[in-house]
Amino acid sequence: MNRELRRLQEKEEQRARERRSKGQATRPKRKRVGIRQFLSEVRTELKRVAWPSRRETVTFTVVTLITSAFVTLYAFGMDVVFNKTVLYLLEQIV
Repeated sequence: MNRELRRLQEKEEQRARERRSKGQATRPKRKRVGIRQFLSEVRTELKRVAWPSRRETVTFTVVTLITSAFVTLYAFGMDVVFNKTVLYLLEQIV
């Protein structure tokens, strides 16, 4: 462990000790906001989101479906191969 990581670890341990010594009682209780303010903040945040274009969405969907189909076929193929192998081996034993 290098000096920088050791210092970071010591700082984290010191903070943890301080948190334990303070306890939960001194932490102020959070107040809930009203439903109108909550919805207003959600709407504001959704305006800031960088939404993908329709073309990007279609492309990502197609890639996801093709990948899912490939993984499904691969898992099915492996299942069939292992099934046949195990049954063949069991027939050889009996």
